Amino acid sequence: MAIEKSQTRIGWVGTGVMGGAMAMNLIRAGWQLTVTNRTKAKARPLLEAGAIWESTPMRVAMRSDVVFTMVGYPADVEQVILAPDGILAGLNRRPSDQVPMVIDMTTSSPALARTIYERAVNGGIDALDAPVSGGDVGARNGTLSIMVGGDELVYELAKPLFQDLGKTIVYHGSAGSGQHAKMVNQILIAGTMAGMAEALLYAFRFGLDPDRVLASVSTGAAGSWSLSNLAPRVLRGDFAPGFYVEHFIKDMGIALEEAGRAGLKLPILAETCALYKQLMAQGSAREGTQAIVKAVARYNRLEWKNLINGWQLSKVDKLKLPETISTEEDSQDENNSKE
Repeated sequence: MAIEKSQTRIGWVGTGVMGGAMAMNLIRAGWQLTVTNRTKAKARPLLEAGAIWESTPMRVAMRSDVVFTMVGYPADVEQVILAPDGILAGLNRRPSDQVPMVIDMTTSSPALARTIYERAVNGGIDALDAPVSGGDVGARNGTLSIMVGGDELVYELAKPLFQDLGKTIVYHGSAGSGQHAKMVNQILIAGTMAGMAEALLYAFRFGLDPDRVLASVSTGAAGSWSLSNLAPRVLRGDFAPGFYVEHFIKDMGIALEEAGRAGLKLPILAETCALYKQLMAQGSAREGTQAIVKAVARYNRLEWKNLINGWQLSKVDKLKLPETISTEEDSQDENNSKE
């Protein structure tokens, strides 16, 4: 099947923070989209941009040649793709002799990716697992890193679509390999996020200006995407989600489970996951992953909000100070110099 904008009909299931932005990029690039989501209101921008609405994943698949999924949890992936009224069932009912394709871009279980691949291929359907990294910023800007698993020839067919969604597109191997590559990514991010939180807390404790600290370290060896993009949000007290805490916990759980199956122990990941679980228990499940600073602060019996407020007040106080403070001695010196 050749994938071309003039002929290939695209389906999209899941129009949340990431999925909505990614689907919009396909529309802007000229692809014909049919979409669905649990909450229709979240798909409204896509519908206003020309997408067609269908009420279920199966109905989306029945009028599509390629269907993307970007949902929350492995259980959601299994439901929308493998259920009797899911995507595979819909693709088999579509009136076309082209080989259809399903592409799951959710961060999910490698084992589930292999199951989807096997079920799809047995039904005459191509399947790829293609999770992404780059957060809400990368989704909006079309600069995501896309990690792909499945048959390489199918990957090559899907490339025109991936190129309108991301900047770095890498094929990693057989079904499930894309998900394993994403687990590597999430393990790295877990350590980076914990390090960022501890470093900012340290800066506050010793009276450093965190803006100046970030200016010093962001472009050096300690620099990272999280430090450049999320640390400034933290300093503004902005915990709006680019990626939900509860979804990151899900990803770390998958990585720990897969590592356990392979006989690996990942103590830093396990500790970071425990911190995020504490954060979720404190009501931050739907905040962005940068909210880990709250958990690290509370571990030290501090409140992040108080630290931020104190720093912002100190900045205001400094702005109110005159540039120079004239003393009596200074005035005497000035008079003497005039004499």
